[in-house]
Amino acid sequence: MSRKTVVVGGGITGLSAAYYLQKAGVDTELVEKTERLGGKVRTFHKDGFTIERGPDSFLARKTSMLELAEEIGMGEEVVKNSTGNAYILAKGRLNRMPQGSHMGIPTRKRPLLKSTLFSGRGKMRALLEPGKRVKEMTGDEALGLFLRRRLGNEVVENAVEPLLSGIYAGDIDRLSMDATFPQFREITEEYGSLVKGLKDTGTAPPVRKKKNWEKPSAFRSFAGGLSGFIDALQGALKPGSVQLSKGVDHIEKKEHGYHILMSDGEVKRADDIILAVPAPAAAKMLAHYDWTKPLKQMKATSVANVAMAFDKSAIKQDIDGTGFVVSRTTDDYRITACTWTHKKWAHAAPEGKALLRCYIGKPGDEEVVDKTDEEIRDIVMKDLKKIMDITDQPDFFVVTRWHNAMPQYSVGHKERLNQVTNHMKKDLPGIQLAGAHYYGIGLPDCIDQGKEAAGRIIESE
Repeated sequence: MSRKTVVVGGGITGLSAAYYLQKAGVDTELVEKTERLGGKVRTFHKDGFTIERGPDSFLARKTSMLELAEEIGMGEEVVKNSTGNAYILAKGRLNRMPQGSHMGIPTRKRPLLKSTLFSGRGKMRALLEPGKRVKEMTGDEALGLFLRRRLGNEVVENAVEPLLSGIYAGDIDRLSMDATFPQFREITEEYGSLVKGLKDTGTAPPVRKKKNWEKPSAFRSFAGGLSGFIDALQGALKPGSVQLSKGVDHIEKKEHGYHILMSDGEVKRADDIILAVPAPAAAKMLAHYDWTKPLKQMKATSVANVAMAFDKSAIKQDIDGTGFVVSRTTDDYRITACTWTHKKWAHAAPEGKALLRCYIGKPGDEEVVDKTDEEIRDIVMKDLKKIMDITDQPDFFVVTRWHNAMPQYSVGHKERLNQVTNHMKKDLPGIQLAGAHYYGIGLPDCIDQGKEAAGRIIESE
């Protein structure tokens, strides 16, 4: 009997794993418990608008998604984002992010001194970073604590935290350094300074020197939206190898391989299994093993976004930029960020129209996600009226909720995950974990995990 692999989970990780396995000739089946593929990737089209209900782009410097797009015939559909100023809402106003900043970390003296984000004391504290002693670290620590030690509270709270919390939807004073930005510690130790290391390694963006200088576009999407990539990836799989509405209840180890007990009573046989599902779901499928406890305890936050279509005439206070994030020292607002999508993506809105996408839900305010669509719209419009003087109601709006969807890599994440995977290798050889809950949340990170998991199976054939 030939070896059989089952991929559990039809998000971008599971789809990528199945693609690379089938490409190598491995007998592979993918099962997904919902009625659709793509996980958080979900594009909505209406009246000429292209609205992403989940992620809206991927980083170009992480090349795995671009490479896979070429393989499945989507290369010509790739589009670059339009660039412009990024803003932070703090101190009751929109402040431009200082030029040369990386993840909110100011790396250039003149833009830092000119910034309206920080007080004189906050600026001086940040300027002292290159001369600050490097603390030797022997274990993981909170990302926020490391950055506060290097740059001071004001720079972290008004610039760094809004950006990084926008990525992880969590509290950076609880997020693991090792699991999110280990390079910050590495270059600090090597160069004796985080700021100097970011500049010397070319990580920090250059400061604009000429009037016609154009900021490089860092993000990519597809002309018809990200769901087009999912459709093409599904189309690249063998007919009949994907089953939807097929949940997994339990996995049992047998003398030869595994039995997968499906929610509908079917039992599937597999020699290898890739669990491309959230950590709590994986723990439930392997509930009879005590060492899965860290997976059960992994936290995830709930967030929501609301996309709103307007006529451009409704935007009274137009701003030269692609969006803003909100400092959490600002208590007067409940939105956490807003993207001017029509400015960021040329394909997102028809001529003469504007598309804004605002985000809500953060630690301490997650209950807002469960309000009605109309309540969420009203909360967002109240904030936008104060920020951008938008008084017109949107032509239409689309609210998307993601419950317990943003995994939190808390301090010690990698160590706990290593303990789980070591037990898995011993007790359940042939089963692997992959996906956003484990080794990276970006779309290319998920593709990398799917490809790597597939590669380990291919090598064992």
